[in-house]
Amino acid sequence: MKNKLVAIAGPTASGKTSLAIEIAKRFSGEVISCDSMQIYKGMDIGTAKPDEDEKCGILHHMIDIIEPSQKFSVADFADMARACIDDCISRGKLPIFAGGTGLYMDSVLSNTDFADFKSDPEFRKEMQELAEKEGNDALHSILSQKDPDAAEKIHPNNVRRVIRALEVCKVTGKTFTLVNQESKRESLYDTLVLGIDTDRETLYKRIDKRVDDMLSRGLLDEVKALYEKGIGKDTTAMQAIGYKELLEYIDGKEPLLDAVEKIKQESRRYAKRQMTWFRRNDEIQWVRLDEEDGLEKVFEKCQKFLDNTKDM
Repeated sequence: MKNKLVAIAGPTASGKTSLAIEIAKRFSGEVISCDSMQIYKGMDIGTAKPDEDEKCGILHHMIDIIEPSQKFSVADFADMARACIDDCISRGKLPIFAGGTGLYMDSVLSNTDFADFKSDPEFRKEMQELAEKEGNDALHSILSQKDPDAAEKIHPNNVRRVIRALEVCKVTGKTFTLVNQESKRESLYDTLVLGIDTDRETLYKRIDKRVDDMLSRGLLDEVKALYEKGIGKDTTAMQAIGYKELLEYIDGKEPLLDAVEKIKQESRRYAKRQMTWFRRNDEIQWVRLDEEDGLEKVFEKCQKFLDNTKDM
């Protein structure tokens, strides 16, 4: 029988962490963060890490595991996350995945085999120089031509990943999307995937409020502290929404109000891309937490799932 795992997907500010904690409290579980930015130490406010009060005594994994200056791949995440899952199961705890980084979540749930493709340092250097000379959008447009599906999922500012996708296309002669599809194997887990559904207007209001709350809690000081430690714009960490926009203000390139508005705008765009990604997954069971009995319906789904022994 495969070990059971619950995963919670959804756009930013939809309440994934809160729901994961409620499920963990009800079913003796632990939360495994599936957020590509919560892995970094010192990036607390802008990545919406739960504080100790919010955690309600529930153990959280895959948070604060590396320095912002360090490189971290999807393969690294998959290996570490699987180890966390095994650890939870060994102690009789229900592993609960929660996060909006669809690629990270899929890498574990689909048991992706990260083949060690040959690299092309010269090509990477060429693409990096192109991005610096002509801009991130110019580089991203090349990916859009070669692999539209990958381009839709990878943000133009994630230059490192755009270059990696182009490199895979060049080295393998296949699209990055096709290579990822061919790398998927039978899942190691019996998984219930829940998706938090909400109307766009409500979600956008939540996003705007979250950004305002982050700023009032000291997001600008957090970005300044990282910058003063030498965490520059060229790092993946500083490409996170909220950080790269405030760096523009810190460098005197943009008024603060404009930078804040860009954070809200980019967050809304990110939420739209997240929903596009998750909507393609037919295995996701969508739930509405804004309904009066929304949480109880989630608990019922979880209980039914945990009681199901079809894989025996």
